[in-house]
Amino acid sequence: MTEPSTTVVRDARTGDLPEILEIHNKAIVETTAIWDDEPVELDERLAWFRNRTEHGRPVLVAEVGGAVAGYASYGPWRPKSGYRHTVENSVYIADRFQRRGIGAALLAELIARAGKSGDIHAVIAVIESSNTGSIALHERFGFRTVGVLPEVGRKFGRWMDLTLMQLTLETSVTS
Repeated sequence: MTEPSTTVVRDARTGDLPEILEIHNKAIVETTAIWDDEPVELDERLAWFRNRTEHGRPVLVAEVGGAVAGYASYGPWRPKSGYRHTVENSVYIADRFQRRGIGAALLAELIARAGKSGDIHAVIAVIESSNTGSIALHERFGFRTVGVLPEVGRKFGRWMDLTLMQLTLETSVTS
């Protein structure tokens, strides 16, 4: 009998980008989790990675048996300076690693990093409303639904609703 592989959550490296790209593009092509229509190239993911890390924002991977099983990050919620203490999170898991607690491990680490940052007060999750698994995951970590925007996106020939969830951190941000 084979022992189950341990999940290790760590900071992503540029060498992880091909696996991150594969997970990302599969979500674009096969799901409503990402509201793009066309897959992206590796240079786009590299620019995304550099932008996040250069601004002190984490890009994490969950590694299982040497494979990237999922990735997570947070970045700016909106570009205006008044939103500087609010971030939007993203968590994506490869199909073959679904339902193993990997999303929870990544989200827990993202929240911990946000709390330790000293400059984040709120974490926003923006989820396609029929993605009940992602909504339930975020609820487990204390996110609450703060709004639903009906029919604001279109993919696969149908209108999609957007659920906005928020976790307010107990921080003493003053500026």
